Amino acid sequence: MALLRKINQVLLCLLIVTLCMILYKKVHKETELKNKADDDSEMPEEVEEEIPVVICAAAGRMAAAMAAINSIYSNTDANILFYVVGLRNTLSRIRKWIEHSKLREINFKIVEFNPMVLKGKIRPDSSRPELLQPLNFVRFYLPLLIHQHEKVIYVDDDVIVQGDIQELYDTPLTLGHAAAFSDDCDLPTAQDITRLVGLQNTYLGYLDYRKKTIKDLGISPSTCSFNPGVIVANMTEWKHQRITKQLEKWMQKNVEENLYSSSLGGGVATSPMLIVFHGKYSAINPLWHIRHLGWNPDARYPEHFLQEAKLLHWNGRHKPWDFPSTHNDLWESWFVPDPVGVFKLHHHNS
Repeated sequence: MALLRKINQVLLCLLIVTLCMILYKKVHKETELKNKADDDSEMPEEVEEEIPVVICAAAGRMAAAMAAINSIYSNTDANILFYVVGLRNTLSRIRKWIEHSKLREINFKIVEFNPMVLKGKIRPDSSRPELLQPLNFVRFYLPLLIHQHEKVIYVDDDVIVQGDIQELYDTPLTLGHAAAFSDDCDLPTAQDITRLVGLQNTYLGYLDYRKKTIKDLGISPSTCSFNPGVIVANMTEWKHQRITKQLEKWMQKNVEENLYSSSLGGGVATSPMLIVFHGKYSAINPLWHIRHLGWNPDARYPEHFLQEAKLLHWNGRHKPWDFPSTHNDLWESWFVPDPVGVFKLHHHNS
């Protein structure tokens, strides 16, 4: 009996220990799950989404890029990462301009663009040779320059942003679309300016419809064009659809057949994009791309309209840092002086 009693006591002790261990593991697991849930709930507050903005800084127009960057950075609380693209001989000057000016606080990466990727893809006979500069084609190669981002904003250097760039970044892209642009027929006021200065706003202004290759596309010449000076791009779709390869194909075809000309609509970089993205792009809010401010120094937008605009674009020959130009006071307010004094702003009446 004494032996049986001891065995029962031992079994009872083992049972108690086992129950204690089960209870401990259960409590410990619940604590871990609670901590994990707490950590997960805090993630959105701790990790702020990074908005990548690509802009080129050409040697003779570096002040333009710096003014655009200044306007973007000053009008948002978003976490912006600027990808400032330049050619090899300008990279050190880009860095100096940023690090020795009021822009020193921005988050940025300087990216070198190799113009050799354009070899044999550009016709030399342009009425506007500045449009043949290598950096004008950076927008074709976004996935080669930007790797870790799903969504990217590209802006030309001759823009000023008056709104919060977060709003532009939040532009919805339809499933299957690699990019969003602004139509050239999207604003009544823009239409008035277009008629006033004789701008083209259809495919007829960019493609030579006398050529069989263009006719065979089956695109109506009256189709509204779009402007690729502001782009919201989906990098996954861009790579999946091999957009860069398609653009290069049409650049090559133009070299061989002269399918478009900058003397028409005004941009050798626009025409291949019109072909590749025809019917396959989403729309940017019209106020996020008010264009043609640099087309004619005698044509002015109403002031109240410019105040409502989120982004101003001086596309055309008459840039706001040159003379003659229009609405240049809106650009000069964002000008960042060159720390080494190479670029000097010549003030003039607007």
